Amino acid sequence: MADAVGSIDTPGAQDEVPESKKKARKGGKRAKKGPLKRLAIFYRQIVAELRKVVWPSRNQLTTYTTVVIVFVLVMIGLVTVIDYGLNHAAKYVFG
Repeated sequence: MADAVGSIDTPGAQDEVPESKKKARKGGKRAKKGPLKRLAIFYRQIVAELRKVVWPSRNQLTTYTTVVIVFVLVMIGLVTVIDYGLNHAAKYVFG
C-alpha cells in the first residue's frame, strides 16, 4: 500500500512547497480597497441578496398574519388560565 507524500506513516516525508510556488500575501483583498469601496461592495451584496428573497403575496401575508395573531391570542388565554389557577391554588394553600 502506497502512502501519500507527507503522510504520518512515512517518518521522513514533509509537505513543503518550493519557494518559487509560494505567493506573497500582504493583506489579502481587503488591503487593496478603501473603506468606501468596501462599503459600496457590501451595499451591492445586500441588494443582491434581497433580490433572491421570495416575497409572500398579499394573500399569503394576510394568512400568515392571521395565524400569528390567533396563535398569540390562544397562548395569552392559556397563560391567563394557568396563572389564574395557580393564583387560586396558592391562596388555598397559604391562606
